Amino acid sequence: MKFQDYYEILGVARDASEDDIKKAYRKLAMKWHPDRHQDDDRAAAEEKFKRINEAKEVLTDPEKRAKYDKFGQNWEHGQDFRPPEGGAWQTMNPEEFDSMFGGGGGFSDFFASMFGDDMRAKARGARAHRRYQARGADVNAELRLTVSDAIDGGKREFGLGTVQACPTCGGTGELDQHVCYTCAGMGRVRGRKTVELKIPKEVRDGLVLRLKSLGEPGVGGGETGDLYLTIRLQGDANYRREGADIYADVPVAPWEALEGAKVDLRTLDGTVTLNVPPGTRSGQHLRMKGLGLSHEQGGRGDLFAVIRLALPEELSDEQKELIKQLKQAGATEVKGGARRQA
Repeated sequence: MKFQDYYEILGVARDASEDDIKKAYRKLAMKWHPDRHQDDDRAAAEEKFKRINEAKEVLTDPEKRAKYDKFGQNWEHGQDFRPPEGGAWQTMNPEEFDSMFGGGGGFSDFFASMFGDDMRAKARGARAHRRYQARGADVNAELRLTVSDAIDGGKREFGLGTVQACPTCGGTGELDQHVCYTCAGMGRVRGRKTVELKIPKEVRDGLVLRLKSLGEPGVGGGETGDLYLTIRLQGDANYRREGADIYADVPVAPWEALEGAKVDLRTLDGTVTLNVPPGTRSGQHLRMKGLGLSHEQGGRGDLFAVIRLALPEELSDEQKELIKQLKQAGATEVKGGARRQA
C-alpha cells in the first residue's frame, strides 16, 4: 500500500493547530467538491475529495493524530508502506474493513490498516440504531443509447453505474461527528446494477424513467427504493440527432436517383417508405414530418433522409464497362463538399 501524508494532502505543517487544519480543510473541500467539476474531471475530483476528508478525519481527532504522528514522521507521501507487526498496528486488513463498512471506495487501504479496529466499535453502534424499518434509497443512473438502439426498440439488458445515498450516514457524509468511513464524506456511494429495460417509443435525450422497486433494498423489511434512469441519446454511423430531429444517411444507386425510387427506411415508427423523386442529387435532404424524436413539450421532430449515392457492393463486368462508358460520354468534373477545385 502507499503511505498517505495527511499533512501534505491538506497543505499544513506537522505542528499545525486544529483550527489551521480545519481552515485548510474547508478551503480544499470547497475547491474539490465533485459537484463543482464537470464530467471529465469529476472522477479525479471525487478521489481528491475523499483523500481530503480522510486527512481531516485523522488530523482533527487527537487520538488518531497521535497514533499517525508516531509512525508517520519518517515517511513520504506515495512511498510503499508496510506497517510493522504487533503493537498498535494489529488492526483489520483492508478486505475486512471493506467487508464491515460496505466497500465502495471510501477510505484508503492505508487508513484501514492503521485505524480499522478504531472504527469497529463506531460501526457497531451506528448500525445498531438502524434496525427500525425504513424505505431503501432511490438510485440515480444514466443510460447511453444510440439512435439505432432507440429505433431497434424492444427489451434490452444493461449494466449501469449507479449513485445512491450512503447507507451508513444517510447521505450526510458524517457519522457521530466523524467523517463517514463508508463514503469518505461524499454522502453518496457508487455501485453497479443490471436491469432489463423496454425502450420506449417516445424516447428522447434527457428522458427520466422511474423503474419502481429497482433501487436499494429497505432496512428491516422496509420498501425497496426506485431507480431513476436518465436516457442520454447519441448519434451513430447511420443516424445523427439535432434536438428532436433525426438525420439519416440513405444510400441510393445512381439509377434510383436519376429515375426515382421507393426506398424502405428503419424509423421509430417501424419500416416506412421514402419516395425518392427523379433527379435527386447526392446530399439532398428529404423531410419526413413527425418521424423524429419526442419533444419534451409534446409532439415530435422530423426525420431528414440525407441522400448518398452508392454502388452495389458487387458489380458485374458489364456494369463496370457501362460506368467506364459513362465517363467517356460527357462532362467528368464533380464539384462540392470538401473536394478541392482546380
